[in-house]
Amino acid sequence: QVQLVESGGGLVQAGGSLRLSCAASGRTARSYAMGWFRQAPGKDREFVATISWIGGSTYYADSVKGRFTISRDNAKNTLFLQMNSLKPEDTAVYYCAARGVSSGSSYYIRPHDYDDWGQGTQVTVSS
Repeated sequence: QVQLVESGGGLVQAGGSLRLSCAASGRTARSYAMGWFRQAPGKDREFVATISWIGGSTYYADSVKGRFTISRDNAKNTLFLQMNSLKPEDTAVYYCAARGVSSGSSYYIRPHDYDDWGQGTQVTVSS
């Protein structure tokens, strides 16, 4: 099991930027694919971005493609999400997730594919 703690959320005006971080601890000696998801009030949790263990493979939701960038620093056990050109519809609680993998190039886009979740960090974008 991996413990995940998100940080970096906050209140920002439309068009602004935020950088989320997700620190992993516990069984970090394994290989993990990781992802970011978000959940707005009254809505289901939705996929935002994912990255493979080696980091060369990434995949984004259409709604954030070209504005958000996912990256990771395996030496520091940290996942990042750089969010630019934020819109009010990006307002949500953002969660990071991890899944143990045997392939360094695998990534996943469905919530139930992931084993471990953080507690979430609130992102609010004002218009």
